[in-house]
Amino acid sequence: MRRAVITGIGVLAPVGNTVEELWQNLKAGVSGVSTVDRFDASRYDSRIAAQVKGFDPSAYLDKKELRRTDVVQQYVIAAAEFAIKDAQLDLDRVDKERVGVVTGSGIGGILSFEEQHSILITKGPSKVSPFFISMMIIDMLSGLISLRYGFKGPNYCTVSACASSAQAIGDALRIIQRGEAEIVVTGGAEAAITEMAFAGFCSARALSTRNDQPEKASRPFDIDRDGFVMGEGAAILVLEEEEYAKKRGAKIYADLVGCGMSADAYHVTAPSPDGEGAARSMRAALKDAGLSSEQVDYVNAHGTSTPLGDIAETMAIKSVFGELAGSLAINSSKSMIGHMLGAAGAIEAVIAALSLRDGFVHPTINIENQDPQCDLNYMRDGGKAVDIRFALSNSFGFGGHNVTLALGKHIDSAG
Repeated sequence: MRRAVITGIGVLAPVGNTVEELWQNLKAGVSGVSTVDRFDASRYDSRIAAQVKGFDPSAYLDKKELRRTDVVQQYVIAAAEFAIKDAQLDLDRVDKERVGVVTGSGIGGILSFEEQHSILITKGPSKVSPFFISMMIIDMLSGLISLRYGFKGPNYCTVSACASSAQAIGDALRIIQRGEAEIVVTGGAEAAITEMAFAGFCSARALSTRNDQPEKASRPFDIDRDGFVMGEGAAILVLEEEEYAKKRGAKIYADLVGCGMSADAYHVTAPSPDGEGAARSMRAALKDAGLSSEQVDYVNAHGTSTPLGDIAETMAIKSVFGELAGSLAINSSKSMIGHMLGAAGAIEAVIAALSLRDGFVHPTINIENQDPQCDLNYMRDGGKAVDIRFALSNSFGFGGHNVTLALGKHIDSAG
């Protein structure tokens, strides 16, 4: 079986637009949640979000490209550039027919949809941008990366709500295992902090309304949690076949060793109450990786800060790990970066890889009164050094989609 390793990472996130800035802020327990400033949110029940800050798209795209791309595409282009540079790929030497691109997004170019719909209503159909469709459709995230770099391997986008980018990474793993590519640029992006998206989530009563304390609003596993906080951004990973990466002398963050997927087949938005689908996803990832539950030391939880979801995931972890569940290090990155929707799986896979690299698990902030039904070790008292051999990263989405990625600490031949 061909093995896959992570050799490059690029991120845009609410607490950092570089890998190390993100990682240092997560370790320090810094919240990226604040009052929404993209639009007037005064009419909304929730008025807070975890926004990307300090990003200048003109540093990565020219004026023509800026007019023809949605914000979500600008995020993914920048993150891909970061990741490719980080991997130190020599683009003049790689066989571009053996480089694939698989990315995920749950919502895609919704800002362009809103803006162009307004133009249609106020100015008429002839004024709608000829680039509207390409700005809106989700597959263009992978398409634009391919066009930018000339990558001609497998190329597509996955859409499975908040599991989208985790599914993309799982598919990238399969492409490398099957020998269809030596390199796959993978991950995802989301930019849905817009009026229409916000209105929809507010109407569904999915978002936290702790508007007076934005930095404390995302509180996974706390008994006073009242919904998730919307986040945004992008995370791109360069995945390579292990021997290929070693031959070119690439640095390796971590191994990607398995992926499990399942469906709840229960409800449009709510998880199966007993976490049965999530448990099957985790078991499938362990089986795919050839791991026993005893070998896993860390779980990056989906941990959205929703009343039902956190309990269901806790039950799933207990189901899979039994008596070992209490000894696991578990955290929720969403406590600081909010829920990046379709990009959540990718950013959390990045965080799991950094945790494996450094042997450190960041805290889950805002657990002030831990829910007695969520009675595992969620790192509420701060981050700490942990000798991690293998980690799981969970991503679950509306529609009952479940994806679990399994990652391992990379041990080189000398180690």
